Amino acid sequence: MAHAKQDTMRRALRREVAGTIGLLTDAEDFAAMRRYRTFTFHDHTTYLREVEHLLRTLAAEGKHTTLALFDPEEYEHFCTETGLDPDSPDGRTHFTAELAAAGPTVTYDGRPLSDIVPDLIDETLRHSTVEYGERLLADTGRCADCGEDIGVAAFTRAAVLLSRILDTGSPGTQHIVCSVTLDTTPLLGSLHAERTPDGLLHLDESEALEVTTVLAVGIATQSPGGLVQRTTTPDRPDRVCGWRLSGERLTPLTEAQVFDAYCTDAHTGDPVPPEPGLDYAQAPDLGPYDDPHAH
Repeated sequence: MAHAKQDTMRRALRREVAGTIGLLTDAEDFAAMRRYRTFTFHDHTTYLREVEHLLRTLAAEGKHTTLALFDPEEYEHFCTETGLDPDSPDGRTHFTAELAAAGPTVTYDGRPLSDIVPDLIDETLRHSTVEYGERLLADTGRCADCGEDIGVAAFTRAAVLLSRILDTGSPGTQHIVCSVTLDTTPLLGSLHAERTPDGLLHLDESEALEVTTVLAVGIATQSPGGLVQRTTTPDRPDRVCGWRLSGERLTPLTEAQVFDAYCTDAHTGDPVPPEPGLDYAQAPDLGPYDDPHAH
């Protein structure tokens, strides 16, 4: 009787143990792992099918499982730094545990793996963007005149500007994209937010952090950039407006400037047909920034 009770407790405890699976999302990364003898899969499609089967099995047992992006290059570097053998299940397990502790993950929610992978890639890119942006902000140093941390001041200013932009949106869904050009390389951040009819705003904090960080980098480095807001409201055409980053300010774009931006291919400069049912609007002025120490 006591032994049966102990088994029941152990099964219950096992159900409460959360796990993480390091996922090889593309064929190139999968091929890179095949050089290890202990990595027994030979076909990427079969590998993904088996992972999905495992996820469904764990979910049926009531277990909480997350997915992390498994990067073979990062894995090799990790094994070199830690002295672990990369050609071993132990090395892969330790690396996946490291991903779960410090890297971006998404929770398995029962959807097909093909639907979850894009979310995992987006979350990983967002994490990388924020990390890179934070390093850039940390490297900006302090103001020679007042000694204030330029990166911190820029982030504070960016947060205020984003908050004001979100407040300009009417009830509905807002899609915001911020871009900054650093040495001809764009740094991008995007955010989805929803404002309910009673005025409550719902957003993903990690997306908000990404947009704020990208905008802060543009402010701190005085780089060219801009921000576009698209608002979707039921029974009304989508409305799009935008701002140009000028120094530390977001200058509103006119209706014609927004139209030109939306109807021009960003890579070739060729004209693009206007999107049907889309209203191009003058962006509102975001007002003065009242921080007396703003640079």
